[in-house]
Amino acid sequence: MSKTEHMRLDRTTIFQAIGQSFQRLNFTYQARNPVMFLVFVGSIITTLIFGWEMLKPTGEPIWFIAHISFWLWFTVLFANFAEAIAEGKGKAQADTLKKARRDVSAKKLVDTKDMMNFENVAANSLRKNDYVLVASGDFIPADGQVVEGIASIDESAVTGESAPVIRESGGDRDAVTGGTRVLSDWLVVRVTSDPGESFLDRMIGLVESAKRQKTPNEIALSILLAAMTIIFLLVCVTLLPFSFFSVERAGSGIVITVTVLIALLVCLIPTTIGGLLSAIGISGMQRLIKANVIATSGRAVEAAGDVNVLLLDKTGTITFGNRQAVEFFPAPGVTAQQLAEAAELSSLADDTPEGRSIVALARAKYHLPEKYPKDLNATFIPFSAEQRISGIVINHRHLMKGAGDAIASYVSLKKGVVPAEVTRQIEDIARQGGTPLTVCEDGKVLGVIYLKDIVKPDIKHRLAELRKMGIKSVMITGDNPLTAAAIANEAGVDDFIAQATPEMKLTYIRKMQEGGELVAMVGDGTNDAPALAQSDVAVAMNSGTQAAKEAGNMVDLDSDPTKLIEIVEIGKQLLMTRGSLTTFSISNDLAKYFAIIPAAFATTYPALASLNVMGLASPQSAILSAVIFNALIIIALVPLALKGVKYRPESASAMLRRNILVYGVGGIITPFIGIKLIDMLLASVGLA
Repeated sequence: MSKTEHMRLDRTTIFQAIGQSFQRLNFTYQARNPVMFLVFVGSIITTLIFGWEMLKPTGEPIWFIAHISFWLWFTVLFANFAEAIAEGKGKAQADTLKKARRDVSAKKLVDTKDMMNFENVAANSLRKNDYVLVASGDFIPADGQVVEGIASIDESAVTGESAPVIRESGGDRDAVTGGTRVLSDWLVVRVTSDPGESFLDRMIGLVESAKRQKTPNEIALSILLAAMTIIFLLVCVTLLPFSFFSVERAGSGIVITVTVLIALLVCLIPTTIGGLLSAIGISGMQRLIKANVIATSGRAVEAAGDVNVLLLDKTGTITFGNRQAVEFFPAPGVTAQQLAEAAELSSLADDTPEGRSIVALARAKYHLPEKYPKDLNATFIPFSAEQRISGIVINHRHLMKGAGDAIASYVSLKKGVVPAEVTRQIEDIARQGGTPLTVCEDGKVLGVIYLKDIVKPDIKHRLAELRKMGIKSVMITGDNPLTAAAIANEAGVDDFIAQATPEMKLTYIRKMQEGGELVAMVGDGTNDAPALAQSDVAVAMNSGTQAAKEAGNMVDLDSDPTKLIEIVEIGKQLLMTRGSLTTFSISNDLAKYFAIIPAAFATTYPALASLNVMGLASPQSAILSAVIFNALIIIALVPLALKGVKYRPESASAMLRRNILVYGVGGIITPFIGIKLIDMLLASVGLA
């Protein structure tokens, strides 16, 4: 998207948000937020008082009533605007997703056993458990599960990634998404959703946030704000008869007006956080969407912020996922050059990442010339799961590589033996968490190749940051305990589960939860589904199985396992933003008391004028300045609510200190400065 298009999008979103701000001026909508509902009612009452004062003047300055009414409406409108602008950003993302949804025709199989027997139907007529054939160039008509075939799929419309992905039957890559396109080969797909219930449809609905549910913490905060509002409402309601009584008994002074009481109430209740609360929650979901992660609810986003146990798969998350050759250890009487040449030859036909890394290491370290299999006039021996060895035969030379015990059995048939030094080297590599491969020629062992799981260079630093926040990291791997311990130590995880099975993962999660921990996990396979369903935050890979996606409460469209760490950080940022702005709002109210309470009661108790520590021009100016500041501070904080407070990985005590210092002290100081400046401005234009 160009810069001009981006600006146009922002302008459109802003105009739509302004329109929605006015549309939401109704009792039904405003009643959802008790704090802003009182401001809304106060706006109506002051408007009615203004109209009555126009018809039958009572002596209260009409300009004062008009300004109070205007700024109360302004406060309500900008609270609506903050929420509407946050939702508008979500709808823009939804429009992007809608472009991926296409109305296409589908080849519905009449007979699942005969792929040539199909009929062309509209995609929206497909039902769950229908079978469709998709070939090269076709768009996949609906979400489904591959039951036959293998194909390259372009998922850029959903994920934004241009690189094609492979989808095939019978594994953890059998889920396909409607609207994606087949680039090569063919697939038979079983439809797994009815019209309107596809993954894309659900994601669009969630992104639009039209029915975003409040999270437990948000509900608790809403209850607290409602309780504070009710208390201040009761206080303000009792002040009017108290003022009547005081004036009547003293025989002097002026009774406090309803307009002043409403202004007092609006300034005392936590309107700042009340006006921004919904925008903060919605923006948290939008930050996830920017990371190409879709959450099924706001509850999932917030739970990510409370997580204190993180389950990370070793392969692809902690390590790069493919073992790499890092060193050659020759046997006694064999040079490193001889071992490297034999290892290269035995790996020429090995197209696995491990095989390619052996060839690359031999050529780079020992300057071996490139060889091409077709030029060698050789016979290649492919890897066999039964024999666990592979290699090459060149002019009666049998060069083989494989697991240590498999090569030991092979050389024993050739009347050879494995040197004790080689056996010790194999054990040393295993203790370091590596994978040893032994190389031999005929009955002679030439040495050992050290294959290593390469730990991602930034993972240790990121896990250390999580530890500062009190989050325990746990590595899950199918490796043996010895290898798992070595990788865990190098990566800096706090614990690990070796030789993990679905049952072991589930048991571990339940044990943690019984101890009061909140657990996050990432998974992509059907075998991960039970653990994902049990986890508090369950991130399913978009490339994974349908079972995994249904079990999770988040879907990572990029299928990047390391995204889980970023998700936790986004959840933390959501909680930090809400906590910081709540602290600011309450501190704000404390400061406003010094401005508005002496001014509000100065007419009833003239002696209170001595408490005018801010030196405000007049009671009306003090009250109006506080109301104006109350409205403007919401506008000033909208960008912060949408962007979020900057995240820093630190302990809870450090966060609390910084929160109190910046937003607590700042919330007290800001109103003194702001109200005084507004009062000076009002005085300069003759409204004091």
